[in-house]
Amino acid sequence: MATQRRQRFVYGQTAWMLATVVCLSLLGALSLELFFVLSLIGFLVVVELTAPFAVTPRWRARLRWVILAGLVVFAYVVIRRVLAILPQGVV
Repeated sequence: MATQRRQRFVYGQTAWMLATVVCLSLLGALSLELFFVLSLIGFLVVVELTAPFAVTPRWRARLRWVILAGLVVFAYVVIRRVLAILPQGVV
């Protein structure tokens, strides 16, 4: 049973990331930063949609660290974008 849930999680994340690449390619907006942000959003959605109600398996408890690392990289991307928008004298 746990293996099926884990596979469903991996399949969901893989499908989200493939759909993201296809959509960004069709729109001509494929960049590493945008792909990462959309993949992180998809990851968070898949984590919530596949969460069990009663018991949390050990592999799901370790997802917290992946989420934390993703949010740190997301903050870095946002700060870089904001600094690129601001004029030179402001920083």
